[in-house]
Amino acid sequence: MQDLSKVRNIGIFAHVDAGKTTTTERILKLTGKIHKIGEVHDGDATTDFMEQEQERGITIQSAATTCFWDNHRFNIIDTPGHVDFTIEVYRSLKVLDGGVGVFCGSGGVEPQSETNWRYANDSKVARIIYVNKLDRLGADFYRVVDQVKTVLGAKPLVMVLPIGREAEFVGIVDLLERKAYVWDDSGDPEKFEIKDVPDDMKDDVEKYRTELIETAVEQDDDVMEQYLEGNEPEIDTIKKCIRKGTINLSFFPTYCGSSFKNKGVQQVLNAVVDYLPDPTEVPPQPEVDLEGNETGEFAIVDPEGPVRALAFKIMDDRFGNLTFTRIYSGRITKGMNLLNTYTGKTERIGRMVEMHANDRTMIESAEAGDIIAIVGLKNVQTGHTLCDEKKPATLEPMVFPDPVISVAIAPKDKANAEKLGTALGKMVAEDPSFRVNVDEESGETILRGMGELHLDIKVDILKRTHGVEAEVGKPQVAYRETITKAISDTYTHKKQTGGSGQFAKIEYDIEPGETGSGYVFESKVVGGNVPKEYIPSVEKGFKVMMEEGPLCGFPLLDFKVTLTDGGFHAVDSSAIAFEVATKAAYRQSMPKCGPQLLEPIMKVDVYTPEANVGDVIGDLNRRRGMISSQETNPTNVRIKAECPLAEMFGYIGDLRTITSGRGQFSMEFSHYAPCPRNILEQVMEEVREREAAKKK
Repeated sequence: MQDLSKVRNIGIFAHVDAGKTTTTERILKLTGKIHKIGEVHDGDATTDFMEQEQERGITIQSAATTCFWDNHRFNIIDTPGHVDFTIEVYRSLKVLDGGVGVFCGSGGVEPQSETNWRYANDSKVARIIYVNKLDRLGADFYRVVDQVKTVLGAKPLVMVLPIGREAEFVGIVDLLERKAYVWDDSGDPEKFEIKDVPDDMKDDVEKYRTELIETAVEQDDDVMEQYLEGNEPEIDTIKKCIRKGTINLSFFPTYCGSSFKNKGVQQVLNAVVDYLPDPTEVPPQPEVDLEGNETGEFAIVDPEGPVRALAFKIMDDRFGNLTFTRIYSGRITKGMNLLNTYTGKTERIGRMVEMHANDRTMIESAEAGDIIAIVGLKNVQTGHTLCDEKKPATLEPMVFPDPVISVAIAPKDKANAEKLGTALGKMVAEDPSFRVNVDEESGETILRGMGELHLDIKVDILKRTHGVEAEVGKPQVAYRETITKAISDTYTHKKQTGGSGQFAKIEYDIEPGETGSGYVFESKVVGGNVPKEYIPSVEKGFKVMMEEGPLCGFPLLDFKVTLTDGGFHAVDSSAIAFEVATKAAYRQSMPKCGPQLLEPIMKVDVYTPEANVGDVIGDLNRRRGMISSQETNPTNVRIKAECPLAEMFGYIGDLRTITSGRGQFSMEFSHYAPCPRNILEQVMEEVREREAAKKK
């Protein structure tokens, strides 16, 4: 049985291009997991093993690996930084106990860092901060520390200070030990000297060291009392206080270095051991029933407890279907049967493997605290719970955002059509933010995703990984509809056939709801005019119909229906009759409620050289963008704006043209907002054309 105090389940997350994957490579080299370091820019990083990742130099799917440091076992997940793949970060954070947030020394706290940080806050994951790339032009450790405070609203606990700036960066000073670690130019992470603090840094070191100790001792009243009496605690005592504060999210130990130049990574590894929690130190996972209500029970991390495991990622590879699973309680052994609480079916555990990127080691058993991959599970999807058949329970499931963009795809011939169906089935199981549906009227296959790049990569995977040749249409925006006026209305459904007929009468109020409220239904019927057993049919009727709005057929958001009165017939009324009446009532009333088209608005973050700021802002204004802020960094200007998604297709090409290839941007969904009149007319025209094409 393994000692859980020596296990760390950690994730590495950051903005795109802050150096997460490079940092993971250095960790694997230092822990002896790999012997040759792969570089992202050469396309041979260990955890970036997809062809698309190697070509684009970005991480697309989170990769899991296991390594050892200082007699501790690390289960590490390297997550993507690009905003279109945040779902990977979200689901990884859901199963991790701790994280390393990597920030670029010159870029600072970038937009994706904010999103990832928010996810980590939601999941209550303890973190340490690592400011990377301090050897780059414009890198400034102190500025990034300030941004962590102001932009993220977090409290960084500075543990080390950098020696030298930009190209002169040679090492770090450990504040607790008052020791300088200086690396030579060989690029070997093991080749460093431990020296005294440089004279010109002594004042800064004492200032930051005092801040560090004062912050740490606040975690323990006895230690604080001694400190106030003039007794400095021992380093081990201070470390215990830092550990306590890190785990309860009071502050975040902050380190710095240059992963590419192999400087400062060991200190981050030591911090993972010293300050991040083991599986027993994080709050236990709440258990819920099949309706999603908390039961008050918790999955306590205990190898002897009933099995509780969460499938957090599905991956299809050459060895078969892999289900990445975090075990919260109990022990899983080869050959045992586990219940999938979502499907109600049992799954037999065949092969289990410990992952190292895309290599694997077979194992016979695994227990609470482990992250493993199970081969060949048939009906398990992301967020499903595997548990003991005799003591079933469900762990809190994951919630995924709705896609905002879609494209139509058609196979080139019949042979490709068969392959397309199989491939899409596998891809949907792997990525819950990727959806596929078939338009019943036209027979078109529609792919839905989180952004242009997301769908671009999916089409690429279809072609390369699954060998499917297909025609891809233009990206389409996922519009929504809502209503602006409240009305009261009535509808009677009468149908007389031979034998018993159908009768249902409903009187109802429809009104706009609060933004984000969804569909709300209330019954105020008194006196039994609509019998209780028929009211759920009325609620269901409106719910089914809201998928098709009255204006252009897009899903309807945020409205409330109140059933006020009605009528029924002792023989002819039925649940079906009331559902049919409700659907007809929806079609009758919704056009009277002032329907309005809503379009997705994206949060856009643009980085541009100072010389191009005017052109970039002018271009964003032409795209109906609202500029919310701009700030000047040493190397570029960051412009924050909100833009309609419809105007942002192909933006990367235009931005590169304006900035001679030096501009960068990222965007993520923010909210839905009403469309201007001219856009509404344009969309309605497109819908009419599509309907006409279907009829042909």
